[in-house]
Amino acid sequence: MPGDLTPEYVLTQLEKGKLFPFYLFYGSNEFLLERVLSRIRETFVPEATRDFNLRIFYGDKTEPADIIDTARSLPFMSDSRLIIVRRTESLSPAALESYIPYLDRPVASTCLIFISSKTDFKRKFYRKIRELGRAVNFKKLNDRQVIPWIKKTAKELDLNIEDQACAFLQQLVGNRLMDLHAELEKLSLSYGEKTVGMEEVRAVAVFSRIYTVFELMDEVSFKRGSESISVLNRFLEEEGNDGFLKVLGMLNRQIRLLWQAKTVIDKGGRTADVSRKIKLPPFLVSRIVQQSRHWKTDDFERAFHLFYKADGLLKSGAHGRMVLENLVLSLCSV
Repeated sequence: MPGDLTPEYVLTQLEKGKLFPFYLFYGSNEFLLERVLSRIRETFVPEATRDFNLRIFYGDKTEPADIIDTARSLPFMSDSRLIIVRRTESLSPAALESYIPYLDRPVASTCLIFISSKTDFKRKFYRKIRELGRAVNFKKLNDRQVIPWIKKTAKELDLNIEDQACAFLQQLVGNRLMDLHAELEKLSLSYGEKTVGMEEVRAVAVFSRIYTVFELMDEVSFKRGSESISVLNRFLEEEGNDGFLKVLGMLNRQIRLLWQAKTVIDKGGRTADVSRKIKLPPFLVSRIVQQSRHWKTDDFERAFHLFYKADGLLKSGAHGRMVLENLVLSLCSV
């Protein structure tokens, strides 16, 4: 069975003008998925005939037969037609299977893209697309992939940003591409063609809600409970009620960086060794090493257990602010 395609492979196909007749787009990286989809919309179908040859359907509102009929029709005054089917996950197994005869004999001039937020490859429809090598997995980027993505996106925005500034931005914002892209756009607007370093990133980010994660970790590391709650509440006021899981994720990431730094230092390593380990610039590493000195090895195990419990409570609908306040106070006392 062939492996899933990557978004980069699809973009390479697009540049050559050779998209497959159909794809399944799935995965947790919604921002990247929508960017690739936007590129396809802007490139695959000529603007002059786009109104006639671009159709967007919703799986829960349109009969499969209507979508298939549209896919089988020839493009109007163009060589290509693009059809996007959103909410594919909402279709019943029977409705999904009604597409299989078309998958066996697709129309070459049509590119039919199914978008699914939940995929079950045990189902015949999803399994068929994967077996044919047309499934595209939009995975979330890991830590090592984020900085190259920042560099690539900065280049697209005509932003000249230093390598250390890229690492600094990742440390401030985290790995969520939507937030990173927003910060890069602000930097591009603020500095234009000038070279952007850590000071420029700091100058823009200091007014952003994401900067307080550093303050929060400082207070937690020094076991200052009341100050930690004060910073947390200021953070949550900026984030709103949708930010609880995001704050939890950012704190979890910071604790893991402290744990990695502590491991290196306890083995006789120096700040430079920590920098090589966690791939961050010396300015940030020095701060992380300083924070890590206030933690014992056993503290991290207890902290990760607290994060696990908090994650479960938030996802079960518990009061978000109360869960995070209890978490922060517990971290201050580990």
